[in-house]
Amino acid sequence: MSVDGTPRPPASLLGEASLAVARLHGRLLSAHERMARASGLTAARWQVLETVAEGPRTVSDVARHLGTRRQSVQRIADALVDAGVAEYRPNPAHSRARLLAPTEAGHEALRGPDPQRARMAEALLAELGEEELRHTLARLHTLSEAVDRWEER
Repeated sequence: MSVDGTPRPPASLLGEASLAVARLHGRLLSAHERMARASGLTAARWQVLETVAEGPRTVSDVARHLGTRRQSVQRIADALVDAGVAEYRPNPAHSRARLLAPTEAGHEALRGPDPQRARMAEALLAELGEEELRHTLARLHTLSEAVDRWEER
C-alpha cells in the first residue's frame, strides 16, 4: 500500500524492492571495503577469494555464484593470482576452464577481516534477532530465484 492507502502497482513494488536491495548492497559493499582493506584487498577481490576458499571453482562458476559477469570475475581472478593470493589449477573436467583456488597467503588474507566481520554480525544479530535475519535471508533467496526464473523465459 502507498502512503495514502491505495494499492501500489507491481512495477512500483519491484522498483522499491530493487532500490532497497541496491542500497543494502551499497552499504554492505562499503563496510566490506573497510574490512577488506586490513588485508590489502578490495571488497570485490575479497568476495571472489572467499568464494573459492569454499573449494576451487572456475571463473564462470564464481560469476554465477556472485551473480555477476564472467569477464569481471576474470579480471579480479587474474589480479588475485598476480598478487599471489590465488592460483589457477588444472581442471580435470575441462582443459581450458582452469580452477581458481586461494594460496596460503590468500587464506591468511581472508582471516584478516574476521574480527571486524564478527563484530558487525554480532551487532546486526543483537539489533534484529536471529529469526528476523534468517527470514530476511530466505526472502532474499526467494526473490533472487524468482528473478532467475523470469530471466530464463
